[in-house]
Amino acid sequence: MEATEGDVGTVRAFNRFYTGVIGVLGEGLVKTPYSLTEARVIFELAQREDTEVLALRRVLDLDAGYLSRMLARFETDGLVARERAAGDARRQIVRLTPRGREVFAMLDERSVAEIRDLLDGLPAADRRRLVAAMSTIHGILGDRPRPDDFVLRPLRPGDLGWVVERNGALYDQEVGWDRTYEALVAKVVAEYVQDHDPERENAWIAESGGERVGGVFCVRRTDDVAQLRLLHVEPGARGTGVGAALVGECVRFAAETGYKEIMLWTTALQRAAHRVYEREGFVLDEEEPPVERFGDVVHGQIWRKRL
Repeated sequence: MEATEGDVGTVRAFNRFYTGVIGVLGEGLVKTPYSLTEARVIFELAQREDTEVLALRRVLDLDAGYLSRMLARFETDGLVARERAAGDARRQIVRLTPRGREVFAMLDERSVAEIRDLLDGLPAADRRRLVAAMSTIHGILGDRPRPDDFVLRPLRPGDLGWVVERNGALYDQEVGWDRTYEALVAKVVAEYVQDHDPERENAWIAESGGERVGGVFCVRRTDDVAQLRLLHVEPGARGTGVGAALVGECVRFAAETGYKEIMLWTTALQRAAHRVYEREGFVLDEEEPPVERFGDVVHGQIWRKRL
C-alpha cells in the first residue's frame, strides 16, 4: 500500500521539528565552526587509525568532489593527513592528526552534553518513551535483524497485554478476523494466568534488538498431552527463524516435562506456519468441517507430534 499524503506530511513535519530540536540548522554544530556533515566525517575518521577515502565516501554517501574539497580544508587546518596507499597509488588514505583528534573529542563532548541536557529535562517515563521510539525508527529504517539476531526469554510484565494486542491486530490486518478472535486470545491468556501450572506450562517471547518479535505458549491439555497456543511472529521478523525457534522451544519443554504428545489447533489459512510445524515433526491429524467464526468461515485443523 502506498504512503498517503498524510503519511508524507507527518514525516516531513517531524524532520523539520527535530532538526530544530538538535540544533543542526545553525551555522555550526554544537557552537563550533563545523557543519553537521563535517562533524560526521570527523566522527567516522575517529573510529579507526586509517580510512580509505573511497570507503568513507560510500559509507556517508557523499559526492566525491564535495568530500575531496572538505578533506582539503581539513588538511589545510591541520586536522587530517592524506597519502597514497602503499602498493596502489590509485587509493588515497586519510587519517586524523593529533589536532584532528582533539577536535573530535571536543565535538563528541559537546554533543554528549547537549543530548544529556535534552534527556535530563524530561520525566523518566517520557525519556523511556522517547528512547524506545528512536530505537523503533532506527530498527525500521536501518539494518534488518540477522537470522540469528534474536533471543527467547520468559514472560515479563506487559508481555501478556502485548500478545493479546498483536494477535488481534495482525489477524485483523492479514485475514480479516473480527474482535471475537482478540477476545478469544484474551481469554486464553487470562486462563493461562489463573490456572497456571509452573511445572508443566510455560511461555516465551522472542526479542530482537530489544523489541518483541514473537511469542508462543505451551499449556497442559491433559496429563499426557501438551498444547502449543498463540504462536505469532511479527511480519518484519518472518523468515528469520523466529517461528521455528519458538515452536522448537515449546516442543523441547513439553518433552522434558514428561508429556507424551503435543498438539495444536490452527486453520487452513496459516500455510507458512504449517511448514514450520512439519519441519518440527508435527503431522496433520484432523480437519474440521468449516464453521462461521471470527467473522469468517474457518477451516480448523488439529496437528500432533508424538514425544
